[in-house]
Amino acid sequence: MKVRVLVADDASFMREMIREIIEPEGFEVVGQASDGVEAVEAFERLRPDLVTMDIVMPRRSGIDAVQEIRSIDPTARVVMCSALGQETLVMEALAAGATDFVVKPFRPDAVLSTLRKVLEKDG
Repeated sequence: MKVRVLVADDASFMREMIREIIEPEGFEVVGQASDGVEAVEAFERLRPDLVTMDIVMPRRSGIDAVQEIRSIDPTARVVMCSALGQETLVMEALAAGATDFVVKPFRPDAVLSTLRKVLEKDG
């Protein structure tokens, strides 16, 4: 069975880039969100196995969205996506309940190894 992924990023080209990296490796992008509000709504509706979440987004930050998603499902697996130099925000996101993170610009091997590691953590 394919791993169902929700991709949340305010930049459509970044969502597409993640999709292009993970789908050939057997992941299925079941939904996309362009801000934190949409990400929480899509998570509730779709219940994906994994979420990739940009930290800086309009309407609601990725950090706020992670907290809300974890309140809905404490076992939710959320991988934050951050640009270089956002270490403080990454630490905040991990404290808020994010499972792990990947750094932009994306290296396909790093994205895939992080997602696989996160999936193995919880079985």
